Amino acid sequence: MSQARDITGLTVMVIDDSNTIRRSAEIFLGQAGCRVVLAEDGFDALAKVADHAPDLIFCDILMPRLDGYQTCALIRRSPRFGRTPLVMLSSKDGLFDRARGRIVGSQQYLTKPFTKDTLLKAVAEHAQPAAPASAAASAADPA
Repeated sequence: MSQARDITGLTVMVIDDSNTIRRSAEIFLGQAGCRVVLAEDGFDALAKVADHAPDLIFCDILMPRLDGYQTCALIRRSPRFGRTPLVMLSSKDGLFDRARGRIVGSQQYLTKPFTKDTLLKAVAEHAQPAAPASAAASAADPA
């Protein structure tokens, strides 16, 4: 399946302790016209998420200090970012990891290493550009 919609201009956050994975994702997403925000771990991501308001977040599971499950759960608790699509990344491909990712609120699970097509397909499938605050408020209150 080809990329269904234009993802140019979307802001995508990639949280991974592997420099190689972060750089690969940055290159693939940048070539597709996305604005990319990189974070080395969960704490770094939590510090950056409010400043950059990503349209989609990719989050590694196994990271030092704050793992991907904890990071995802904290983002989900945020009133502002609780509905931001989140895709878990892992070198493991087990049923337990996939299920735990769903429990903490991820939409999808990608196994590393991922291909450019797989990464861009996930962005096209899940990301929705952030709506202006006034539009979001009026959509929430259809009175």
